[in-house]
Amino acid sequence: MKVENITSNNGNKIANQFVITDNHEMGNKIEYFQSYNSMIAKKIYNDTGGYVVETFLDRKYWNYSNTTGKYRNIFLGETITETKKKIKSGEYILTDLNK
Repeated sequence: MKVENITSNNGNKIANQFVITDNHEMGNKIEYFQSYNSMIAKKIYNDTGGYVVETFLDRKYWNYSNTTGKYRNIFLGETITETKKKIKSGEYILTDLNK
């Protein structure tokens, strides 16, 4: 498991915003976005790590604040409008990532 500060669009490391990477024995790579002490998003990649096969967002915290949203957008590589469309379509799954 590897923990790194998320990097801004300008290349700066951002305090209290983390990407956690877990390479499972089964070959799947999982990335988490954590803002302060809360898990915000989880991406599961295919067994080669080439593309995302599932994305989960925390039901309570996915859009908690402007700061969370700014770095969630960087993590997901999209805008809030695109994220909302993917939630509505069922492509993104809302769940409790902070059990």
